[in-house]
Amino acid sequence: MKMFSSVFMILFKGSFKVQSKVFKYESDDMDVSYDVKRCIHAEECVKRLGIVFDPNKRPWIQPQHAQADALAETIHHCPTGALHYTRKDANQQEAIPQESIIRIVPNGPLYVRGDATIITSEGETLLQDTRIALCRCGASKNKPLCDNSHKDVQFTNDGLPQPADDLMQITPDSMGIPLTITANTNGSLKIEGQFTIQNANGKAIFAGTETWLCRCGGSSNKPFCDGTHQRIDFKSE
Repeated sequence: MKMFSSVFMILFKGSFKVQSKVFKYESDDMDVSYDVKRCIHAEECVKRLGIVFDPNKRPWIQPQHAQADALAETIHHCPTGALHYTRKDANQQEAIPQESIIRIVPNGPLYVRGDATIITSEGETLLQDTRIALCRCGASKNKPLCDNSHKDVQFTNDGLPQPADDLMQITPDSMGIPLTITANTNGSLKIEGQFTIQNANGKAIFAGTETWLCRCGGSSNKPFCDGTHQRIDFKSE
């Protein structure tokens, strides 16, 4: 078993950047990658498979201590996409979810799960992934991704808007439509595709093909944008 780490990287897209610092760990069955810049310490991995993910050990990820199936199942629960894997049995790689779901985290980010692509207002691709944590407090230094700044600025929102009564039905034939997230300059997140938004209790509050979500932290109609970013002069490239 061997382990190795990559160098610090910043992906530039015009004047926009997404930061990444990826370490990789290898076992006989699976390679695990860990992006420090995307981790917000949700600790799903530690709670579910502490024999592999142990912050008190060095290295803190030791994939040789678990079977590939158990390790893959744990990594699937990483909500930010900080953890990914490549199996040596190539026919069993991580599947792309057929359904796109955006879930509100109380006092925290938006968790996205699906076939998602983040683009700039100019249409340049920032990130493609199946699991993403989006900033909604407006303070992240790695926008549009969450970096736990909501804790520093004491962002508060219970994430419990009431479920809608007339939700659009997501049918099997409409699933699989990719999700596009546009991080508009100094503005909101435009969401396009076929998706469901859930409140912090897992209740659907929106289902459809297009909406705009707040990322300045000031909307009075969270998680939806109400134009507050213009009034407070929110800035984000």
